[in-house]
Amino acid sequence: MKKVVLAYSGGLDTSVILKWIKENYQCEVATFTADLGQDEDFDAVKKKAEAQNVSEIFIEDLKDEFVKDYVFPMLRANPLYEGYYLLGTSIARPLIAKKQIEIAKQVNADAVAHGATGKGNDQIRFELGYYYHNPNIKVISPWREWDLNSRSSLVEYADKHGIEIAKDKRGEQPFSIDENVLHSSAEGKVLEDPWTEAPEYVYTRSVSPEEAPDQAEELVIEYKSGDACTLNGKAMQPFELLNSLNKMAGKHGIGRIDLVENRYIGMKSRGVYETPGGTILYHAHRAIESITLDKEAAHMKESISSKYAELIYNGYWFSPEREMMQALIDQSQKNVEGKVRLKLYKGNVLITGRESPLSLYNPDLATFESDEVYSQKDAEGFIKLNALRLREKK
Repeated sequence: MKKVVLAYSGGLDTSVILKWIKENYQCEVATFTADLGQDEDFDAVKKKAEAQNVSEIFIEDLKDEFVKDYVFPMLRANPLYEGYYLLGTSIARPLIAKKQIEIAKQVNADAVAHGATGKGNDQIRFELGYYYHNPNIKVISPWREWDLNSRSSLVEYADKHGIEIAKDKRGEQPFSIDENVLHSSAEGKVLEDPWTEAPEYVYTRSVSPEEAPDQAEELVIEYKSGDACTLNGKAMQPFELLNSLNKMAGKHGIGRIDLVENRYIGMKSRGVYETPGGTILYHAHRAIESITLDKEAAHMKESISSKYAELIYNGYWFSPEREMMQALIDQSQKNVEGKVRLKLYKGNVLITGRESPLSLYNPDLATFESDEVYSQKDAEGFIKLNALRLREKK
C-alpha cells in the first residue's frame, strides 16, 4: 500500500494507529475527521495530526448533511433497535464511511483504516460502507492485527514514539464515549456490570430528571412530508432544529436510556445513551402520524420498523432492502404534515395536542354523543362475520 486514509479523532487510539500504520505498512497516511455536531476542538485534532507529520488532513463539516440525509429519513420510520435504542451511533457510520472513500479517491489512496475494535459493531458498519462505495478497497483494522491489547500498552507505545498524550488522558478511562448531534453513548469499564447504576458523571447532555425544573415547558413542532420543519413557529433547517431541541430536552432530563443490547457480532453489551432532541422528535412524529396515516398503512409501516432499525444497527444502510423499505416509508409520509404540541417535564415528553389540514380524524364519527353519520346497528353484522370462524370451531 502506498497511501491510507485513516478515520481520525485525535484521541489515544487513533493517534497510536496513525503511527502504527506508518511503521508497519511503510506508507503515507492521510487523516479524515468528520464534524457531526459533536463537542470537539477540531483545531486541536489538526495540530495532533500535524505533530505526526501528516500533510493531508481533512476535517469535514458534515452536520447539515448528517441530519438532513441520514437522521431525518431514519426518524420517518420511528425506528427503535430492540425497543429502546434510537440508533445514534449506528446512523453516523454510513456517512463517515462514504466520505472516507471519497477522500481516498481524491488523494489516490489504495486503503482506508478505522479504530473500531474487533468486538464491536462499528467495524462492521464502517467496512460494509467502504465496500459498497469501493468493492476493491483495502481495509486496515489495527485492533484485529496488533498486539497492543490494553490502554497501558497504547500509552507505552505513544511514549516510545513521542506521541503527545495529555496528562488527564493517561489514566484508565472510566468508559468509552461516542458523540454526534443526535446522541452521546457511554460503554465499557464502570458500566460493564449491568446491575450497577450508571454514575451521574456519565451523562453529559442532560440533567437528572430529579434535578430538572419543576415547571413544564411547552413547545410546538410543525411537520411537512414527515420531517420537522418549524419549532415554536420558527422555520429551521434540520441541524438547527435538532440542536435546539437538544438544549431544551437536556434541561428537562429527557432522552436517557440505560440498556443491555445484542450486538450484531453476538455478544450482549450494556450502553448508556442520551438522545435528547431525538427523543422529542420520535414522540412528536408518532403523534402527527396518528391523525394523518391510514390505519392499515400505519400498521404496515409499524410492522417493518423493527426490521428497518435492525438493518441500520447492523450496518446495512446502503443495502437494497433498506432502500426498498425507505421508499415505502417515504411514500407513507406524503400526507404527514401538521402541528404537534408537547410538554417537557422531568424526563417525560407529553403529547398535549395534534392538528393537521390533512387529518383523518373525524370528530363526527368519533363522538360519544348522538350523530347521524354512523349507524351503531351496523356493528352487529360486522361482529358476527368476524366471529364466524370462532363460532364454528370444533
